[in-house]
Amino acid sequence: MNDHVNEDRYIPDVSRETLERLKCFDSLVRKWNPRINLVSRNSLEVLWSRHIVDSVQVFRLREKSGSWVDLGSGGGFPGAVVAILAEEFDPGAAVTLIESDQRKCAFLRTVIRETGVACRVISRRIEQVEPQAADILSARALTNLSGLLEFAERHLSSDGMALFPKGVSWQKEVAEAERSWRFEYEPTESATEAGSVILKVKGISRV
Repeated sequence: MNDHVNEDRYIPDVSRETLERLKCFDSLVRKWNPRINLVSRNSLEVLWSRHIVDSVQVFRLREKSGSWVDLGSGGGFPGAVVAILAEEFDPGAAVTLIESDQRKCAFLRTVIRETGVACRVISRRIEQVEPQAADILSARALTNLSGLLEFAERHLSSDGMALFPKGVSWQKEVAEAERSWRFEYEPTESATEAGSVILKVKGISRV
């Protein structure tokens, strides 16, 4: 069933302006997707209930304001959604999207321009970007937790927090990461996929 109607039922507590920005983002994903494959064709039918709401719940787990860096931003989940929500709920936040694919960067810059949000895009590989000292770091469907912690070591401030959505095998990823890393983590059950979580990670250091 297509959920591209009555989108406000998924996010009832945002302003009309924020909802219009999210609808603009939705339209751009649908327009660009046939050319650069931002999301799977099937998931376009559940773009709101799956991808957008998934990104909203990441944003709502933040504990502080400041700089937010999204790694491998791709189709804008969660980074572009974070930037849109920050306009209303955290206007002091500085949002940065890091993406190495130039076509996807063009898409992200179009989203920023057409929604009118404050956000910057860095078109380089994550490991080549200068350290960002982010207060909040996010990444969705990018790599396993061990790989994400390596990126976090480079780009997260010492007292910062990472937010990583993870699938049903998240406990296995945590166990594997603990062989090489020390970190505190708190799982929050996902509202969009049974068995999945969003990991809130702090205090990252190598074993």
